[in-house]
Amino acid sequence: MSVLDHKIDFAVVLTVNKANPNGDPLNGNRPRQNYDGHGEISDVAIKRKIRNRLQDMGEAVFVQSNDRKIDEYKSLKERAESDETLARMLKDKKASADDFATIACEKWIDVRGFGQVFAFKGSNLSVGVRGPVSIQTATSIDPIDITSLQITKSVNSVTSESRSSDTMGMKHRVDFGVYVFKGSINTQLAEKTGFTKDDAEKIKQALITLFENDSSSARPDGSMEVHKVYWWEHTSKLGQYSSAKVHRSLQIEAKNDAPKAFDKENYAVELQELDGLAVEVLDGQ
Repeated sequence: MSVLDHKIDFAVVLTVNKANPNGDPLNGNRPRQNYDGHGEISDVAIKRKIRNRLQDMGEAVFVQSNDRKIDEYKSLKERAESDETLARMLKDKKASADDFATIACEKWIDVRGFGQVFAFKGSNLSVGVRGPVSIQTATSIDPIDITSLQITKSVNSVTSESRSSDTMGMKHRVDFGVYVFKGSINTQLAEKTGFTKDDAEKIKQALITLFENDSSSARPDGSMEVHKVYWWEHTSKLGQYSSAKVHRSLQIEAKNDAPKAFDKENYAVELQELDGLAVEVLDGQ
């Protein structure tokens, strides 16, 4: 497949309905918020979901979460060393970092897409790969309301003479929120990692189906939904417009103080046309 030869910008609009889209471990796992009260989903969490979707598509992914792991390797180092050539290079102080990066990018789609640092204890070679796909933190259109529920566990974790007293805990959720995140695909970095047009299409499909096969107690099936994916393909490597201007061309505002659905009655969506730059608007699945 040919290497991507034109810049791409994108934006994703999603809704959260009685779910915790991204808990903050430093704040009792409450949904992330900025100082203005707007909800946030970290770029790391979004990339994790994209990697999961790429795995579901049958793509080779280097950074696999433990609950979605499809091989026997217990660490990133073990996964890197599963390739005999990479294993030899990690032990060789004179090995070429560029050659190592080329092999890793060919092998794993997330390495050639997002980049990766290969720096392992006991290895003699350290390699950093910058990926062409960049993703911003998702932010809610309006400040979010967080509901906290007290929960109890009334069963024993281990065998004991008598039933232990109930263990108290807290569960947090966002009642409703519309979030937007934006991103870009850089052609100069795509040339270095070998990121192709076909890879870009796979990223697009991952965005459209971002929350498929992603349910948990914090995010039940149907509670997280992608509504729209905006996909701008420029006609040149540098693009006709800056990513900032492209992203600003999409404006979303609430029409009332307490919107409960992402529709025309509750939100106004304005998409400014940019001369010479077409936008593909896709519905989420």
